[in-house]
Amino acid sequence: MTTQTDTPARPSRLLVLVPAQVSLMVGLGLLLTRGSVADLLAPVENRVTRAFAAGRTTVADTLTSGLSMVAGTEAIIAVALLCVAALLLLPSSPRWAEAVFLGASVAVQSAVFLVVTVFVQRARPDVPHLDAAPPTSSFPSGHVGASVALFGGLAVLALRRLRGPWRYLAVTALLLVPPLVGLSRLYRGMHHPTDVLGGLLNGTLTLLVVGSVLLAGRERRPHTADNGNGNHLRPSPAGASGGLATGRVVVVRHPHACDEPLADRVRAVLEAHGYRHQQWTRTTAERPSGDLDEICAAPAPDGTARSRVDLVVSCGGDGTVRACADVVAGTGIALAVVPCGTGNLLARNLGLPLDPATALDEALDGDCFGIDVGRVWGDRLVPARFTVMAGAGFDAAMVRDAPPRLKARLGWAAYLLAGARHLRDPRGRVSVRVDGGPRRRHRARMVVVGNVGTLQGGIELLPGARADSGRLDVVLFDPEGAAGWLTATGHLVSRALRPRSPESRQKTGTPRTGSDPAASGRRSVAGGALTYYSGRRIDIRFAGTQPREIDGDTVVDGRRLVVETEPGALRVRLPRSARSTGLRPEASAPRRSRGAVARAAGAPDRSLPADVLAPLAPRRTQSGS
Repeated sequence: MTTQTDTPARPSRLLVLVPAQVSLMVGLGLLLTRGSVADLLAPVENRVTRAFAAGRTTVADTLTSGLSMVAGTEAIIAVALLCVAALLLLPSSPRWAEAVFLGASVAVQSAVFLVVTVFVQRARPDVPHLDAAPPTSSFPSGHVGASVALFGGLAVLALRRLRGPWRYLAVTALLLVPPLVGLSRLYRGMHHPTDVLGGLLNGTLTLLVVGSVLLAGRERRPHTADNGNGNHLRPSPAGASGGLATGRVVVVRHPHACDEPLADRVRAVLEAHGYRHQQWTRTTAERPSGDLDEICAAPAPDGTARSRVDLVVSCGGDGTVRACADVVAGTGIALAVVPCGTGNLLARNLGLPLDPATALDEALDGDCFGIDVGRVWGDRLVPARFTVMAGAGFDAAMVRDAPPRLKARLGWAAYLLAGARHLRDPRGRVSVRVDGGPRRRHRARMVVVGNVGTLQGGIELLPGARADSGRLDVVLFDPEGAAGWLTATGHLVSRALRPRSPESRQKTGTPRTGSDPAASGRRSVAGGALTYYSGRRIDIRFAGTQPREIDGDTVVDGRRLVVETEPGALRVRLPRSARSTGLRPEASAPRRSRGAVARAAGAPDRSLPADVLAPLAPRRTQSGS
């Protein structure tokens, strides 16, 4: 098995992600200081700052002065330099990536803070100030943001390196510093409450951005994979799952996502693993899986009834994976994912390396795992399968309005910029029915049904979702006003930063079978901004027409989505390290006849309602990416 390394262009992602962070913070600052939102928040924030000022004491003055000094510019720089030097000079081994991560986090946070204050220029609270500072640098709190970048960064490193009970004690102590600094800044009259929240958000986003560039994927992948408990899994004997292959492979290539140099690398990896009989087909807008359905339905060269295809390789984004899965699900043909699209969410959730050739190399050296797929239909919507998520509302509008050229240059950050245009879109009425139960009515900005739940940056939109659970998870996203958006964002970001023990992963990874009212019942968090359901069949109806998307591809607008799960229908080749996520390798599935493959590729599914059977046959017309 090869070793995963970062590509030379990886650090350049900072040039994309940091401007996106600046845009988000500036937009949030202007929202809090202009118009109706500012008028609504001002009386509440003024009462808070005046209450702190009225309750000052000598002891509290001294304590808050010390906390402000800890997060001051000089102290932050001094502590950061000492920690960076320790990471580089201590004899245990130089830790360049971690040292650069810590230093860059402090520097990037400061740079973002300075740019945001230029655009926002919010006046400080109208109370006596206990510290000297510029009068128009109130949003966001620089002290709070710097403390998150430094002490939060140290907490991240502690989670990576420390073991035993001291690990969580150290992490807890480090993570307490930023909120204490925030309280001290409120007490000393230097900031409004939303300035402190803005500082927390700015520092947290900085850690996510810098960490995703400098730390994610830095661990070397040895020939034995860690099962999450500190034990190593032994590779299966040669020929059991990996080894040289002798069958035929079809490569479905998205011509824009997979350019010629990458195609050559994919071809070389396949040949190195023994796949010398390769058939390549290109995707088009009209045929998102190319000629895959006809190839899979064709007879084998020896004239037998079995399919001529042993492996399908999807070279593209989640849309291309979806189109390929729509053909091979239920046929026993294995699918290998080469992630080279904008989001690559399925690859991220299944633990694949994000370097395309490395992902294919490790997958071919691994095992076959059975995962679920969802199938979705609705009014004027051609029935289709998906592997990641289907949704309607805010997320679909964000996907729809992200310009293709911007996506090509910025990647998934283009969705953030497109989403900023829809922050003030009105909430809509929606009803949800799970597994034939009662219909529950809500208001929501978006509804997402997922087979997996983690987005870019480790954000768990659907924390209970996993690819082989036999169920689908649903989230209704409905933040109200600026406070609701902050609460929802803070909840999602805090989950991304929260350490997950092997025990919790195993608990989450347990497939949910049988009747489980608790699993399908309603659960709300973040003050009601996020509401969750889970089930095998989800029927969603909207009061008005909504934009809709399936695995990152926009489809026709409509008022209804019906989604069902097909448990274990898709066989995916993954690295053996996928076992550490709780996925279990499956035994080799029996080969299907070419008639079965043809039925899976284009024949109507008689388990669907009669009103959707008619349009099911020509379902190859939706575009993939």
